Amino acid sequence: MRTDPITSIVAENLCTGCGACAGAFPNAIRMLEDPVNGRRPVVEDSDQGRKAAAEAVSICGGISADWSDLQIKDDIDANWGPTLSVWQGWAADPDIRRSGSSGGAVTALALFALENDQADGVAHISAREDDPRLNQAVVSRNKADLMRGTGSRYAQASPVEALGEIEAGNDRVAFIGKPCDVASLARARRARPNLKDKIPLSIAIFCAGAPNLQATDKLLDRLEVPKDAQLVDLRYRGNGWPGQMQATWIDDEGAQRSSKGISYAEGWGQILQSERRWRCRVCADHTGALADISVGDPWHTPPVGQTDEGQSLIVARTLRGQKLIQDAIRAGVLIATPQSRDVIERAQPNLKNTHGAVWGRVLAMRLVGISAPSAKGQRLFSMWLSLTPKQKLQSVLGTWKRILRERLWRRVSVSEGAK
Repeated sequence: MRTDPITSIVAENLCTGCGACAGAFPNAIRMLEDPVNGRRPVVEDSDQGRKAAAEAVSICGGISADWSDLQIKDDIDANWGPTLSVWQGWAADPDIRRSGSSGGAVTALALFALENDQADGVAHISAREDDPRLNQAVVSRNKADLMRGTGSRYAQASPVEALGEIEAGNDRVAFIGKPCDVASLARARRARPNLKDKIPLSIAIFCAGAPNLQATDKLLDRLEVPKDAQLVDLRYRGNGWPGQMQATWIDDEGAQRSSKGISYAEGWGQILQSERRWRCRVCADHTGALADISVGDPWHTPPVGQTDEGQSLIVARTLRGQKLIQDAIRAGVLIATPQSRDVIERAQPNLKNTHGAVWGRVLAMRLVGISAPSAKGQRLFSMWLSLTPKQKLQSVLGTWKRILRERLWRRVSVSEGAK
């Protein structure tokens, strides 16, 4: 039986699939695409693999995220992480705005950093050309390459897998990822001092969880894409706000076909979210507190239709991030209006309760002897106390029901279902 710590983290359902371990030790750890459990690392069964796994634990954000060093000044910071300032706006470039999930702010800011000598590249994810159901970590160095990653990808992704390329090179590379990815990146920058100058900027995308490959295949069925079709594109968001979910494939005669489009509400609400992994359901940071900048949907001012011009909620977490946003606005790259710091709760009304419920879920797991992630420096217990009695009870009893239904005490064993 494998005894290395990374394999144990996977087996105990603590892995987020960020790819940090594989990125840091590419010769000993690789990411595997399990259709049910998601992208997960596999450690080489050798002394080299076990040594790499032992070192990789220090950069694993799956077992622990640490807010202890963050500047928490008031209740807003305690709930959402450092919130220096917030804007609502969009990319001035109409192509970026249109292609982005909401207002294109992530791409606009990353491109601004590239074009103003604040970064030499941008690490992010894009759809794999050979199989658009899957994602790959890439480093882009110009607008055309950066545009490969526009629009949400509601599928498993491992952007921190780019760590190896970043660490081996001399370039400064900005990073874009989910909050859990940024948590691993933060641990890597602490554990490996040479990364501090090589990763000058991190941008987190608000996230409600990553569905597995089975969910993507269910989505393709709903879009009525033939099972043996040659898929060439799969859009989850973008081309308007929030955009439609739609696929493109090549038929038997070589002609390109487009599927019907379904709404974001239908695709996410009825198909994708039910296949989020359990680790996502005990995530205590959906808005990227450990990043320099966080960007999400301003759902408090929702679009009227499915393909309206988009808007983004843009949160400065650090002085570095705040300056980049302000410079981008002054340069005309972003069109944005300042918002009150408490706007996140109005824009994402369910997330505060979700964070509070995590304390109850983790308690329920530990009471029956199941490993759970730690969230250092977060006030999850006080958030849990603010829930209604029914919500408190549900966070614990609901977790026990899920433990029984999904047999969460069983060790996870991954197998490759897509290459």
